[in-house]
Amino acid sequence: MSRLPFILPMTTRIAIDCMGGDHGPSVTVPAAIQFLAEHPSANLILVGQEEVVRPLLGSHAQDSRIRVVHASEIVGMDESPALALRNKKDSSMRVAINQVKSGEADACVSAGNTGALMAISRFVLKMLPGIDRPAICAPLPTVNGHTHMLDLGANVDCGPEHLLQFGIMGAMLVAAMEHKEQPSVGILNIGEEEIKGNEVVKAAADLLRASGLNFVGNVEGDGIYKGEADVIVCDGFVGNVALKTSEGLAQMLASSLRQEFKRNWLTKLAALIAISVLNNFKRRFDHRRYNGAILLGLKGISVKSHGSADVLAFGNAISRACDAAENRVLERISSRIADMMPAAAVESV
Repeated sequence: MSRLPFILPMTTRIAIDCMGGDHGPSVTVPAAIQFLAEHPSANLILVGQEEVVRPLLGSHAQDSRIRVVHASEIVGMDESPALALRNKKDSSMRVAINQVKSGEADACVSAGNTGALMAISRFVLKMLPGIDRPAICAPLPTVNGHTHMLDLGANVDCGPEHLLQFGIMGAMLVAAMEHKEQPSVGILNIGEEEIKGNEVVKAAADLLRASGLNFVGNVEGDGIYKGEADVIVCDGFVGNVALKTSEGLAQMLASSLRQEFKRNWLTKLAALIAISVLNNFKRRFDHRRYNGAILLGLKGISVKSHGSADVLAFGNAISRACDAAENRVLERISSRIADMMPAAAVESV
């Protein structure tokens, strides 16, 4: 019997903007070290001011899976995206994205300025053929797992064709990363009935219904967390408001719960008895587990981490970038666009 050839595991290379975010290298470098401990086949390119990054590596400075690339500039969290794009060509954010453009990295991750990351990623990586605009896509927890929602803030105004493209990209992301061949797609609306919504949403629903995707129709706001669809499509204005409202509600509920359990000795005793349930609840809905939004529609994988991410959260963003690269998300999106929109003359990635 013939023996199968030995195949080495694929090495996935991730470029990390170490200087971005509220905490910079104090979070990004430890997260990178922890990620490598959990992903032995991955390589990391740490981009930033070398004199700051390298000392934080400690005993890992000689790890062959880590390469430090110097970048002299930093994009501020409140900096104008246009100015960052035009004036800071040696920023850690841009150099990290350049690693993807040149083929040195399979994906990049940054906790920096969202607008700047979007602008620089779009300028450097360019758009996939057949896609007009990039969209921010992230997972959100539901009662039975999680859903993916897009757009979460990149595009304030969208036409029906843009929402169709978001649906295609979101469905292909879920199909690739979660191995669901027919993920369900819904469009966020003010009612379940087909007659509800503005003209853009109704026209987009018609396009999605005719697209061949597993379109389940309109999804109301409460349906997001009921898990009524694997992918929820909306414009960036609505998506960002829904996301920030949800985050604010979660923070308020957590704060109120802590206050109630601290009210007197009886409530403190109740908290002690319920500690395992509370810990499981916190773990299940911990926003850090869902950190890492992919900028879909680009000719490269660019992942946005929350700016205030800690080591656990940023590590999850790196893992998300790694999963997207390993599961060939870009190829899935490009192939589906080519099948559905041949007139767009879609070329292969």
